[in-house]
Amino acid sequence: METRELLKKVRQLEIRTRGLVNQVFTGEYHSVFKGRGMSFSEVREYQVGDDVRTIDWNVTARLNHPFIKIFEEERELTVLLLVDMSGSQYFGSQAALKRDVAVELSAILAFSAMKNNDKVGAVLFTDEIERFIPPRKGRSHALRIVRELLSRSNTSTGSGKNGASCFSFPTSWTAGTKRH
Repeated sequence: METRELLKKVRQLEIRTRGLVNQVFTGEYHSVFKGRGMSFSEVREYQVGDDVRTIDWNVTARLNHPFIKIFEEERELTVLLLVDMSGSQYFGSQAALKRDVAVELSAILAFSAMKNNDKVGAVLFTDEIERFIPPRKGRSHALRIVRELLSRSNTSTGSGKNGASCFSFPTSWTAGTKRH
């Protein structure tokens, strides 16, 4: 695929998915977990066992009994797209190939993660891992993932052992990741 044609296709995909991202995945999500985050949630009366460091001294002084501040724990998600790029993806209906649907769905998820300020990465695989794109934030990184998906040509006809995609991640990929 020529560079100019690739950039045109990436731009069209971004425009087409922008509407879906804005309609379906609207708004930031809040964690249901209470914790030591920066986002203030509420003030409630002190209960035995609460941490004294969370006492709100201003409210306590006004109401003459102790109150504590409750914060929402902030969560940053990491989205890792696993995309099958094997020969089986070049099959589909008259409307679209499975590969085109996978690319569009991956673009929607990548742009949604970008909009929510989350990290997004990708693993492109056939019968083995073809390309690993480490998770990062930002529009340029989401566009990079879409460009990789569009420019990737089929290098293998297989899709794993016995029709299932079987592979394991090297420990160096997951050792530095932080679970939230």
